[in-house]
Amino acid sequence: MLEAGKAAARSRRLDFNKYVERLIIEDTTGARAAGMAAAQRLIDEHGTFLDDLEQRLDAPYDQQQPGAAA
Repeated sequence: MLEAGKAAARSRRLDFNKYVERLIIEDTTGARAAGMAAAQRLIDEHGTFLDDLEQRLDAPYDQQQPGAAA
């Protein structure tokens, strides 16, 4: 668990202590839960639009490129 925490801190460009501090603050203030609830509302309200947009943006890459291996 410690190594996973240190890797997570590095990926966020934080020292480990600052990373743990943020986790504690988010957990004890409800910030994490509020953020997750907001993300869920966004998905609930606009999920179909976002899925369609993602599909349209990915469409050019779905085509086999000339000379590409099958």
